[in-house]
Parts: sequence; structure tokens; C-alpha cells
Amino acid sequence: MKKDELTYTVIGCAMKVHNKLGPGFQEVIYQRCLAIEFENASLSFARELEQAVYYDKMQVGTRRADFVVENQLIVELKAVVALEDVHLAQAKNYVVAYDFPKGLLINLGSKSLEYKLLFNPYQPHFPGNP
Repeated sequence: MKKDELTYTVIGCAMKVHNKLGPGFQEVIYQRCLAIEFENASLSFARELEQAVYYDKMQVGTRRADFVVENQLIVELKAVVALEDVHLAQAKNYVVAYDFPKGLLINLGSKSLEYKLLFNPYQPHFPGNP
């Protein structure tokens, strides 16, 4: 699948951070460095933007994704040795909660940078949806 320019740019920013710092830092350190790279790339973004979570049309809580980039892409960061299913589930939930078409789960804590492109199954472009 061909990645769009925004996704490509965000992954490139994450690669710069990972190449400079390597694994072993806390997530908040990577988050601060990635914010610097987003600024250097002239991307608009918000950190930890709060989003309400609803159940049966009643608000039951809030969630905060690490970044909302260009008001169209959720970016969730991890600083772990390896991504697990629970990390994927969390990032997918953010994409759905914010009602964005896609998101990125990025792990900066592994020996090599890991990332997963996630799609909102309730958006029209999702594979299998019209």
C-alpha cells in the first residue's frame, strides 16, 4: 500500500528521533523530541488532545492520543521492546474515538523503529467498506 505524504513525513520524523536517540528512553522524552521534529517539518499538531469516549450516547470517560497531526492523523507512541496486541488495540480505539480515517502506532523503544498504519473500520475507505 502506498503511504500518503503526511504519513510518510511523520514516519520520517520518527526515524530521525530514533536514529538520534536510539532505544531506552521514556515515552515522554520521545514525545518531546518528535514534537521538535514535527515543528522542523512544519506540521501542525496537538499533544495529548483530550477526546470524549461514549457508550450508548453517554460520555463514559476521555482518552488522550499522544499526537493529532494536521487535524487528520492520530499518532500514538510507545517506548517498549516490542509492540503487543494491547498496543494495537489502544491505537485503533483512538482512531475510532477521534473518528479519524487513520492513525499511526510508533514504537521508538525497540532496537529498530516499529510502526503500524491503522485504519478506522467505520470510515468509507476502510478495506471492504464502500
